[in-house]
Amino acid sequence: MHRAPKNISIQGFQGSFHEVAARQYFGVQPALLPCATFGAVVAHVVSGTADAGLMAMENSLAGSILPNYLLLERHAVRVTGEVYLPIHQHLLALPGITLADVRAVHSHPMALRQCGEFLDQYPHWKLVETDDTGHSAQLLAEQRTPGVAVVAGAPAAEQFGLQILAPAIHDDPHNYTRFLVLERAAAVQPDRMADKASLYFCAPHAPGSLAAVLARVAAQGLNLSKLQSCPRPGQPWHYGFHADVEFDETSQLEALLQDLAPVTEELRVLGAYRRGSMAEAMGEDTPLLTKEGTPARSAGWGG
Repeated sequence: MHRAPKNISIQGFQGSFHEVAARQYFGVQPALLPCATFGAVVAHVVSGTADAGLMAMENSLAGSILPNYLLLERHAVRVTGEVYLPIHQHLLALPGITLADVRAVHSHPMALRQCGEFLDQYPHWKLVETDDTGHSAQLLAEQRTPGVAVVAGAPAAEQFGLQILAPAIHDDPHNYTRFLVLERAAAVQPDRMADKASLYFCAPHAPGSLAAVLARVAAQGLNLSKLQSCPRPGQPWHYGFHADVEFDETSQLEALLQDLAPVTEELRVLGAYRRGSMAEAMGEDTPLLTKEGTPARSAGWGG
């Protein structure tokens, strides 16, 4: 359980996986600021209207969300934590609807990508990309559009009175999404218990430059748990790299930064924090809680 800020900006709405991840990480019911876009999540953190933000970065099936790495590069935020959430995607529909009635499936594009094998069995279904899984479920419950189903989690089904028409339709049972906790850069204090860091670096555009960086990480004996390339605006076919490194002592991170300085053109620490654990992640189907800690059919946004 982590220090709970007064309010947290998240991408998505009631019943979204971001909501579940926020409650898992902080262990309480904080005030949530729902946002339609990831850019809005970061903007709330930068402006101070949110004390923290929660942003999905990658899914074990669908891969990385590249625009979110660019948000980390370009805005004055720091990564202060991470949370791994098991994602159980279900096909939800209005009560009484059968698979034969379905004509279209609505959901966030990442959710649709996670369920490709199931959806490919129904080539006549129209796939409609939306801004959020939970919001898709809410709109279906409110508008009651004939022939429409949504891909979302069990909390969304419970909150909006939908039936689970087909359970666990994601391609792999070991389906996780990694979320990062963000805070305004100027407000972040060093965490002496940090054992993981997110770095951004640019290597010279020359043969062997990336290999030189990786060799120095290996020489320090650190685990490189993530390496993601991102285009550098204004420099076609030149790339910057996001790297996550794990360590036992912060002194190891300091030594690595000194070692990398001569072989990089740019080097920044986007955050040093305590690593999350998939083993400690609770099930996605765990009910959301009220302020009093009791299961809620429809948890509100208030803190």
